[in-house]
Order: sequence, then C-alpha cells, then structure tokens
Amino acid sequence: MLNELRPALVLAVLLAAITGLAYPLAMTGAAQALFPVQANGSLVEKNGTVIGSALVGQAFTGEGYFHPRPSATTGADPADPAKSVPQPYNASNSMGSNLGPTNPALVERVSADLDRLKAENPSAAVPVDLVTTSGSGLDPHITPAAALFQVPRVARARGLAPDAVKALVEARVEDRTLGVLGEPRVNVLALNLALDALPRR
Repeated sequence: MLNELRPALVLAVLLAAITGLAYPLAMTGAAQALFPVQANGSLVEKNGTVIGSALVGQAFTGEGYFHPRPSATTGADPADPAKSVPQPYNASNSMGSNLGPTNPALVERVSADLDRLKAENPSAAVPVDLVTTSGSGLDPHITPAAALFQVPRVARARGLAPDAVKALVEARVEDRTLGVLGEPRVNVLALNLALDALPRR
C-alpha cells in the first residue's frame, strides 16, 4: 500500500512547494525588481508621509479641491458592528451599488448631487461620472470633463485664475493605456497635490 501512496504524497509535496512557495516567491521577486512602485501599492508620499495610493480614490470634500466621483462602499456601523453604513472609498470593502435605476434612495441621491453641481457651475452640463459610482467604489480617476467642470469652484475657493487651474487639469490628463485601452482620465489625488503646489494669490 505504501508503494501506491508514495507517488501521490511525493507529487503533493512537490506541487505544494512549486505552487505554494517557489512560484509566489519568483513572482514577488520579479514584481519587486521590475515594478517596485506598483508592487508596493503605488503609494503616494508627501513630505515623507504616505498620504494615499494612486490606485485608490479618496474623499476630497473641501471647496478648494477637485472632488472624485461618488463611492458606494460601506463599512461596519461603529454603534452596531452587525450593521453596515456608507463609508466612501473603504478599500477593505470594494463594491458598487446594488440599487436599481428606479430605486427611490438612488434617485434621491443623484437628484441632490445634480442640484448641488448645477448650482456650483450653472453654465455647464454635469458630467455623468460626477453623479454615478464606479463598480469598485474606489476609482481614483474622473473624466477630463468632470475635472474641467470643477475648475470655476476650485479657482474661486483658492483665489486662482480659472485659466491657470484649467491648464493644470489639462496637463494632468492621462491618455488611454497603450493608446487603446480605457479612456482619457485624471487622477484626482495627483491633481489635488499639483494644485496644492501652486502658489496662491
């Protein structure tokens, strides 16, 4: 019987060593050697302190900052851990909204966002990504149109010339990956960091 078991046991140990140790170590080593920034989470630092990741959105709410698209992620309710509450950009619970297009809560939220954005910039159409959530709830990017829509508010709040803020946005537009994948986009965290670096009037 041992003769029949030995090949199976040897193969199980060998496969465990290859797939459980050798392969992960090789991939980790290759990633660290070839793509160290991406392999470590694309972390963004400011003055030596990690302030976020280029791959995960953050909730910027100040008038002097560009705002990301809404997030539908949730987290545990501090008052009752058995329940969940909205927790935008919760990276430990990536998810989209399960609300259908006729759901009253979704309609109310989108309508309120539309009214607020129309009051913020009455002369422009509201880009759809400023009122809709992404599938992950963690999208760090907005469309160039969504960034340009916010230029008047940001310029007013910071006392900057709108043309200077617009030029900053246009300089931060990322093209399609490899020229064909995805759409042009603007990383909100990178844009806000560049904005903070501008001298105020």
